[in-house]
Amino acid sequence: MSNSLEQKALASYLEDHNLKQTRQREAILDVFLSIKGHITSESLHQQVRDIHPNIGYTTVYRTMKLLCDAGLASERHFDDGITRYEIEQEHHDHLVCVRCGKIVEFECKMIEQAQDEIVQRYGFRLLRHRHELYGHCPDCQKRERGR
Repeated sequence: MSNSLEQKALASYLEDHNLKQTRQREAILDVFLSIKGHITSESLHQQVRDIHPNIGYTTVYRTMKLLCDAGLASERHFDDGITRYEIEQEHHDHLVCVRCGKIVEFECKMIEQAQDEIVQRYGFRLLRHRHELYGHCPDCQKRERGR
């Protein structure tokens, strides 16, 4: 087991909730942390299974729910209905290709400022938000033109 901040945070969360710290959970977290971007629980299970063949899909799925509860991962639901996970990090928005499923993360100060102004104008206290733009990525646009 690595001594990463995430492993310590998981151990603390498990202890606070009277849950067991298991090697399987540690292994799943290690593999998850090595991934860049978004991943489905099925893809994560395949990668975990390559290193730890005895870890089942249900264990991966339940561990990802636990990592979300612990604030180490976040669940994303885009228009395709597939649940994806990403490492909980600084806020960012998404561009999603509706053809190939490619997801691009971006940050835009102008959008963030506009959101803040809108929230203030209507007297809201913002808790969270999601900003997702759907369209066709450059590769899919090239394929369209090539037809």
